[in-house]
Amino acid sequence: MKNFFLAMGLTLAVACTAPRNQVLVRTADGGAVRLQVVSPDIVRVSVSPDGRFSDRQSLMVLPQEGCEAFHLEEGEDSVVLSTSSLVVKVSREDGGTAFFRADGTPLAVDGHASFAPAQADGKKAWSTTVSYASAEDEAFYGLGQHQAGEFNHKGLREELYQYNTKISVPVVVSNKGYGILFDAYSLSRWGSARPYAQLGEVFDLQLTGTYTPAEGQPLVQPEDSLFYENEWAIRNLPDVPLQGAKVAYDGTITARETGDYHFIQYYAGFQRTFIGSKEVMSRRWRPAWNPNSYKFTVHLEKGVPTPLHIDWEPDGGVSYIGLRVAPLETPEQESRLTFWSEFEPEADYYFMAGDNYDGVIKDYRQLTGKAPVMPQWALGFWQSRERYSTQKELVETVKEFRRRHIPLDNIVQDWQYWLPDEWGSHAFDPARYPDPEKMLDDVHQMHARFMISVWPKFYTNTEHYKELKKAGYAYTHAEEDSLVDWLGHRQSFYDAYAAGGRKMFWRQMDESLYSKYGKKIDAWWMDASEPNLRDCLPLDYMKWLLGPNALGSSTEYLNAYALVNAQAIYEGQRSVDPDKRVFLLTRNGFGGLQRYSTASWSGDIGTSWTDMRMQMAAGLNYSMSGIPFWGMDIGGFSVMSKFQSPAFNEEWQELQTRWHQFGAFVPLFRTHGQWPRRELWNITGKGSSAYESILWYMRLRYRLMPYLYSLTGAVHFEDATLMRGLPMDFPEDPEVRDLSDQWLLGPALMPCPVYEYKARSRSVYFPEGGWYDFYTGAYIPGGQRLTVDAPYERMPLYVRAGSIIPFGPSVEYNGEKPADDILIVVYAGADARFTLYEDDGLTYGYEKGEYSTIDFFWDDTARRLFIGARKGVFPNMLGSRTFRVCVVDPEHPHGYDPDGESALSILYDGQEDSVGL
Repeated sequence: MKNFFLAMGLTLAVACTAPRNQVLVRTADGGAVRLQVVSPDIVRVSVSPDGRFSDRQSLMVLPQEGCEAFHLEEGEDSVVLSTSSLVVKVSREDGGTAFFRADGTPLAVDGHASFAPAQADGKKAWSTTVSYASAEDEAFYGLGQHQAGEFNHKGLREELYQYNTKISVPVVVSNKGYGILFDAYSLSRWGSARPYAQLGEVFDLQLTGTYTPAEGQPLVQPEDSLFYENEWAIRNLPDVPLQGAKVAYDGTITARETGDYHFIQYYAGFQRTFIGSKEVMSRRWRPAWNPNSYKFTVHLEKGVPTPLHIDWEPDGGVSYIGLRVAPLETPEQESRLTFWSEFEPEADYYFMAGDNYDGVIKDYRQLTGKAPVMPQWALGFWQSRERYSTQKELVETVKEFRRRHIPLDNIVQDWQYWLPDEWGSHAFDPARYPDPEKMLDDVHQMHARFMISVWPKFYTNTEHYKELKKAGYAYTHAEEDSLVDWLGHRQSFYDAYAAGGRKMFWRQMDESLYSKYGKKIDAWWMDASEPNLRDCLPLDYMKWLLGPNALGSSTEYLNAYALVNAQAIYEGQRSVDPDKRVFLLTRNGFGGLQRYSTASWSGDIGTSWTDMRMQMAAGLNYSMSGIPFWGMDIGGFSVMSKFQSPAFNEEWQELQTRWHQFGAFVPLFRTHGQWPRRELWNITGKGSSAYESILWYMRLRYRLMPYLYSLTGAVHFEDATLMRGLPMDFPEDPEVRDLSDQWLLGPALMPCPVYEYKARSRSVYFPEGGWYDFYTGAYIPGGQRLTVDAPYERMPLYVRAGSIIPFGPSVEYNGEKPADDILIVVYAGADARFTLYEDDGLTYGYEKGEYSTIDFFWDDTARRLFIGARKGVFPNMLGSRTFRVCVVDPEHPHGYDPDGESALSILYDGQEDSVGL
């Protein structure tokens, strides 16, 4: 690095030239690299193979009004751009790029972009590949939410498209302190530009399928591949009824080269796979209509036939199976950071350097928009199921919550509240919902909120669809192709890429629901926002159905629908009700989603211990993609048939119990699913271990509300992350790089869920520092792995030494009582800080400065707690309150007891105070 700078020629201090603020480097091969300085930490890199750049407007990245000066050094072979934080070197020969910190520490080096011509819908573009060298100890997180259980993406592959339970976000963050946001909307791949191949393309394949129907004789046939992964491909299955059938595939694969081969198995129903003598995929299940993918790696020797055996129980009349393999690459190729996109005008990405993960996410939100402060009620418990069928049923459910004193903040109306042939009308069936406004009033009088499901989908006979179509805002190919949904009706989606389409979509929602019922609907649930016209369609056919859109080809704009659809609701509601906080829950997402006050959930996952486990890595990577609000269908959406039998009640109740324990420690605490019903009293009876445990964690969630809502404030004002993968706080610890079954909720709490049936203990890793058992206060030194108890009623839960947690009063809904008595628990062992954030919880007053903060600081050496003077004010703010202060340390191991004796009681009136303990 030193020799390079000595060899440089002309050095220039370049003044800010907003709005472009850029450097253009022409390369010897006729291409060009454009650098644009966004901030000292952020540099945009655009690479064109022909030297021309498009003027495409970003959907993810907001206009950056800032302007940063930089230094430029021009040499014969390269150009170096420097900011106060970053150094970027560009080769004049081939456009190769390298990023360093200002002190010369390498971040990402040996960067290259490559291109292949691409064409779609009459438009020419490029398939782009961006690749950087990656150190052996580097780890990557992000890419959105995926369902293979993978956490650290280093050396792995991921296909980035949108599907039910799969959310693709083109951003990665590295444990080396940087991230890259790829401004790409087309089908993309992480890890390699090459797709998974059919088995016979990589191996010498000998494979036979034996299909045994529930009644009748087996059918045996040779298989030249195993690709029954979509509606068209399953037409090649033999004519054997799959319902109740059993299928076995047997044969050999013979590698043409020695190496580690990466497989992806597409599974619906029950599947189990062996390669050689090894079980590479244990028996797992997904509903037949909504398959999932699982990945595994096997070492194979060249020329050695290796047995392959797969058992498949389709578990439905239509079901899917597939097994593909990645073409072999060199270890050096596999170790690189590689990102491929199918159809882009150029390679375009933002390099973000931070001091840590939080710094990178702060950069990401500078580019894509801050997350608003969510309404406080959204942090409470949500009750949902598929589905409440009448006005009476929904209202009675809220009444039962209140009668039983079970905490509840939000009741959810799922789909089909409309007449059977009026999907997209947004109109209640008057026979089942005779007075929707009274229903809303009844819910509100019981101090609950009301969320309603609205889809961007329309039956073609509805007046709303006809209006959208007439204006040019509807996808019409589905109608032209007579595509019907699973209920047998012709249908399509609206074009959310069209600004006029978004305005019309909201106007229809507003006239049919929001303003029609006095603006009393509290939140929106936007289902199928991938968008998903029908499950398991081939991707190329889906592209055709969803295009063209207002911006161009659906090949180019494949992945961003959920973002622009969320924009429609956020901007629409604020246009008619500017002060009420918007809340939208959507099944998909994309970079920038957070700026529209939108959260995602993980889709129609299965009710299995495996699916429960998969949500941990899924939620962590989604949060580490910079989108802070995430949740799941607690208990799983689609139910294994065995759970509809009383014989499996014991396992069903334990699964629900463990999943609620897990769900209490993610940003959104929401239960949902198909039959059996999911209300607590329908899961199990009062007094049972399951009932009492679920209720205990619901109540704990509400006691934690001052802590959780303060974190929500930090998300907005400090770009914080609620659900934190352990690498965020322990980046140097190799033990946490692949650890996804424990995390931090905020800075203090480390939940460790139990995800195996009848497990009463589990292994927990304690990173450096000290930890306290939440329930007993027992101290545990960090830097070790222990097997800890996990009784049915309790999930292992720990608090980091050097933490402050405020606990609020016992309430059954947000706002039931003022938080005028707060227990402040200091977990000693290191200095600690916490900021208590408060506002009115419902309006956008905080945007005008209507909020308050109180800073707490624990000096561990002096054993003194400092309480800062309150800053700020908002309407109806408490003028004074009581803080009860308790210190937990190794010599005083107090367990959780929010109503017990405390060390000291302080009357706080907003003035600075301190107390020795």
